[in-house]
Amino acid sequence: MASRKMKQRVKTQIKRRRVTLTVEALDAETVLLMGDFNQWNNKKHPMKKGKHGLWEKIIVVPPGRYEYRFLVDGKWQNDPGNEQICANCFGSTNNILEIK
Repeated sequence: MASRKMKQRVKTQIKRRRVTLTVEALDAETVLLMGDFNQWNNKKHPMKKGKHGLWEKIIVVPPGRYEYRFLVDGKWQNDPGNEQICANCFGSTNNILEIK
């Protein structure tokens, strides 16, 4: 009977992936990573400034398709290293991140 209860508790777990996103913003004071993966919340993924003005953030997400952008000192910016984009409801574009 105990094994039956254990089987009921076992859930299929989706393997999450670790992804590093970077953007160069030499003179920026703050850079935030915002997207579908964090409900566009400006508090969840502040980026860390590294060498030579390169900002970096590691996120861990399940496989899927996500839209995202960077907020650099209060101004939206797309990822220049990612050519995959789609239109958004604000008349501009978001980057697309696909995790398999």
